[in-house]
Amino acid sequence: AHSERSSNAIHSFLLTRTYFISSNLHGHLIHHLSTNGAGGWSPLISDKYQWLEVDLGERTKITAVATQGRYGSSDWLTSYLLMFSDTGHNWKQYRQEDSIGSFPGNSNADSVVQYKLQQPAIARFLRLIPLDWNPSGRIGLRLETYGCPYTSDVVSLNGGSSSLVYRLSPGPWRTSKEVVSLKFKTLRNSGILLHAEGQQGVSLSLELERGKLQLLLRQGKTSPEPLRLASLGSLLDDQHWHHVVLEQKNAHLNLTVDKNTERVQLPAEFSRWAIEQLSLGAIHSLRSQKPDTSSKDLHGCIENLLYNGFNLIELAKNSDHQVTGNVTFSCAEPVSVALTFTGPQSFLQLPGTTASSPGGVSVGFQFRTWNKGGLLFTFSLPQQEGMVWLYLSDARLRLMIHISGAALNDGQWHSVDFTARRGRLTISVDKGEGGIAHAAPSFPVTTESQLNLFETFQGCMRLLTVENQPVDLIKVQQRLLGNYSQLQIDMCGIIDRCSPSHCEHGGRCSQSWTVFHCNCSDTGYSGATCHSSVYEQSCEAYKHNGNTSGHFYIDVDGSGPIKPQLVYCNMTEETTWMVLLHNNTELTRVRPSPAVSQHSVHFDYSTQEEQLLAAISQSEHCEQELSYHCRKSRLLNTLEGSPFSWWLGGPGQGRVQTYWGGAHPGSQQCACGLQGDCVDLQHYCNCDADRLEWTEDSGLLTHKDTLPVRSLVLGDIQRPGSEAAYRVGPLRCHGDKNFWNAAFFDKETSYLHFPTFHGELSADISFLFKTTGSSGVFLENLGIKDFIRIELSSSTQVVFSFDVGNGPLEVRVESSVPLNDNRWHRVRAERNVKEASLRLDELPVATQEAPTDGHFHLQLNSQLFIGGTASRQKGFRGCIRSLQLNGVTLDLEERAKITPGVQPGCPGHCSSYGSLCQNHGRCVERASGFQCDCSLSAYAGVFCQTEVSASFKPGTSVSYTFKEPYELSRNRSALPSSIYSEMTLRAENISLSFRTNQSPALLLYVSSYYREYLAVLISKHGKRGTGLLCLFLFSLLRSSVRNVANGQLHTVTIKRLTDSVSVQVKPPHQQVCKLVKCKEIQHSDDLDPDLAKLASLGFTGCLSVVHFNTISPLKAALRHSDTSPVIITGPLVQSNCGSAASTNPYAAENTPHLSGKKGGASFASSGICKEAVYEFICCCKVGVYIYI
Repeated sequence: AHSERSSNAIHSFLLTRTYFISSNLHGHLIHHLSTNGAGGWSPLISDKYQWLEVDLGERTKITAVATQGRYGSSDWLTSYLLMFSDTGHNWKQYRQEDSIGSFPGNSNADSVVQYKLQQPAIARFLRLIPLDWNPSGRIGLRLETYGCPYTSDVVSLNGGSSSLVYRLSPGPWRTSKEVVSLKFKTLRNSGILLHAEGQQGVSLSLELERGKLQLLLRQGKTSPEPLRLASLGSLLDDQHWHHVVLEQKNAHLNLTVDKNTERVQLPAEFSRWAIEQLSLGAIHSLRSQKPDTSSKDLHGCIENLLYNGFNLIELAKNSDHQVTGNVTFSCAEPVSVALTFTGPQSFLQLPGTTASSPGGVSVGFQFRTWNKGGLLFTFSLPQQEGMVWLYLSDARLRLMIHISGAALNDGQWHSVDFTARRGRLTISVDKGEGGIAHAAPSFPVTTESQLNLFETFQGCMRLLTVENQPVDLIKVQQRLLGNYSQLQIDMCGIIDRCSPSHCEHGGRCSQSWTVFHCNCSDTGYSGATCHSSVYEQSCEAYKHNGNTSGHFYIDVDGSGPIKPQLVYCNMTEETTWMVLLHNNTELTRVRPSPAVSQHSVHFDYSTQEEQLLAAISQSEHCEQELSYHCRKSRLLNTLEGSPFSWWLGGPGQGRVQTYWGGAHPGSQQCACGLQGDCVDLQHYCNCDADRLEWTEDSGLLTHKDTLPVRSLVLGDIQRPGSEAAYRVGPLRCHGDKNFWNAAFFDKETSYLHFPTFHGELSADISFLFKTTGSSGVFLENLGIKDFIRIELSSSTQVVFSFDVGNGPLEVRVESSVPLNDNRWHRVRAERNVKEASLRLDELPVATQEAPTDGHFHLQLNSQLFIGGTASRQKGFRGCIRSLQLNGVTLDLEERAKITPGVQPGCPGHCSSYGSLCQNHGRCVERASGFQCDCSLSAYAGVFCQTEVSASFKPGTSVSYTFKEPYELSRNRSALPSSIYSEMTLRAENISLSFRTNQSPALLLYVSSYYREYLAVLISKHGKRGTGLLCLFLFSLLRSSVRNVANGQLHTVTIKRLTDSVSVQVKPPHQQVCKLVKCKEIQHSDDLDPDLAKLASLGFTGCLSVVHFNTISPLKAALRHSDTSPVIITGPLVQSNCGSAASTNPYAAENTPHLSGKKGGASFASSGICKEAVYEFICCCKVGVYIYI
């Protein structure tokens, strides 16, 4: 393509400009924007390879551009790209803040569309590249640019002795805050940019390493290896200007590269450190006149070097005595024309040449990419009808064979030299540093056909040579050499999508040419950007997921910056406790040192400071035991009023506290002083009585502002006869103020409003809801164009919708069951620069990918509406609970207290959590949450899931007696037969578990006052028979039940209704049989002889979760023996022997046997064995005795 030139004034305050164009069709090129003007630019061919270039004459601060279509035509642009350059080469595409490259154009030929640049561009040259135009016309343009002059002071550094040194004497530029700022550009990826040295050789250096800027600390000769404090920026070797600011105040330092800042905490000695010398381009020591040759000097340009506002380059120009060095006060830039291969369809085709040496070919180039694979070049072998392929695979360079050069997809420039001479192929990577490979094919290699480069490669290439001659890529651009498609010529458009990294919480970023990926392994977070925590925020939340006591990671701020912490969650009580340990929770004897008058101890907690404070703040209640055991060792009170001992508690190192456990802050008392029961009423602590007998002052510290205990100082420990011990227990907290925070919306027009939600790059929203309505908006926040919304769109669907400037996007989750069932459902939505996701309950996550180069800043400015919208339409009726935005809980209850139509709190949790109550436990509603009532269950624990078990020996028994009416108990024999018949039990539900090696054994015996009984036993011989009185016989075949006296855990369930009985034995199975009728007997108070003989053997084993109708006799004996009608004889030991995981502790015990038994009652099955014998004596509606 040819070029033409035209000159005009851009604006009254700008210099003359010159235009260069790819081609022209009409006579007038460029005119000022004017509805009355004529002409404009329209190229010969309307395609995406056309461009318009403006030379402003000198570097200029460009603030805006405006476009207009060609006058009186149908020719105008609808979108375009802007490129900027200082030299007319090495163009850089202007991108908006959200990485959007294209600009909106015109909709007709007459209107003017002006675009103000978000960040002004400083350049001499501007190039406009059409992307789209009116489909009914051609490319047509009138252009105007806006800006102002730009001045700067520049030096050029070429390595070696090319550097500047500034010696800073005390003067006006000394301030409490040191600030150094500059701009630099370079083509090399390593070199010393700036070196600042202070006292004793301590120095800070800014060094370029592999295209990244490193902040290094050198501490004189004592530390030869520098300490890396920060690493920022990427691809800084692109020969474009980069802005660097270094700010230091005391031990705090900020490093800014372009728009990204990293904060660094310097060692403490830097609080008094001051810069004495600055060196530019090399390291110069204060004690040496020569630069450090061990480091790489900078090759490039420095602009506007300022130290505390003073222009140091200007001082060098004026030959200031404090400045020495050898530099050029201009920027000499080498011309390097690069190519960008933007996609799989990009290629460059060059004509083949006859080798300068017969039968040979030589190709060289440099490339950089993020992709692991791609074809670099190929050419044909016409004589052999073959091809040669040079390509990347797994980030290694290959020519049909593997060669060296690993990790070539690191974004750095890599050189490749390919030579074929005299039947020998040679490939060299990075001048041999990356590897050399040789091959010797049996045929000559020439390039008589076309040379094809990069047909599937995405990346940049430069310094292309063929037969050791450079390829003129500008001629390629002008279509005078070779052919190409979808190339960006004279620029390298590589972008580092990992700098700055969008991977949060320590996620590791990797990338290809078009996308980045976050590896969230071992971070405790998940999602496309490692944003959302995989852990719950409290022990309370783990409990309501159905977990039991154990160690858990909790993340108190969810997706916030605080890392997860490992805690112990104690869920054995009604209250769920979070336990945070420190390094010494045991009772510790004080061992005084002779030369020390006080004993001081510091407590280190297992969690970090910010984790600890956040856990305390989030909990409803925290406590910590503090106890002092003393013998002639006073604690607090002295004659002059100052305490002997104190402790430090609260945030940071803690504040001095002079009260003890159980008392109030500032009281200088112990618990006994508050209660008035100290051993000496003249003192407020037991230990202050100074007695020879051991005593103690103990209690709980419950004021959260003074927790945790950090240190303890004990003073009265050196006197003769003084002895003392202390204990500081673990920090225990319960309650989660966030988990149950809820609001009830009783009208569709009601809502809560909060300040604007700020989630520009990452936003996660989670909450629980329950409703009987079929639709409603949970949350909405609007901007000028952007918005974010979550709503129940139907009774089975939740929708997460938003717009960040790319048009509305929706993520939907469909439920197979109705969501308006008045049960709690959990919603988790996340939106980041990569994708949006929505999860409902435990359904699969739905995702929606974000555009690769689209807008990604969410810009909102209105109030955040909860439970409704600003229009008061489509409001939500129901409850919303535990609403969190980016890990921060919104206090719905407090806002609901002052908002009409919204009520704080939301009862009715058993409908959702009642299933957590197991084994006949009953769910009971509470103001915040629920509780499992285990009074009717044989189990205990927070969810009635803990087996209540006991170990029995032959002499152990438990008797449980039902209270009988007074008249009945006064004279049992006087009961008429009618009462007898009415009070006979018609049904029983009995269950128990056991473990034993004893056979035979009596497991259960139930007897009424009316001469009826039921017995369950393990029979040694499997005989069947009928007993005296009324014996209920459960006829189980011997072959159908295996031996149960095997030390394993077995469970028996017996259900009787009139004459039908079912027996279930686990393992192995269930069998149902009919009740055997009882024969007539004579009334007798004596026990059946066979059963009596069996009972006399006692029982050795374990019995667990014994349940008779609504009574749990074993649980009553173990847990409520003082309030239950039980009598315990012999040793009864609670154990976990009823747990399925428990091993058999009775395998070595001897098994007693019955011998010479004839007739009588026996339970004809392999039996059920446990560590106890239960004797249940029951009388229907009258009284029951249970013997164990």
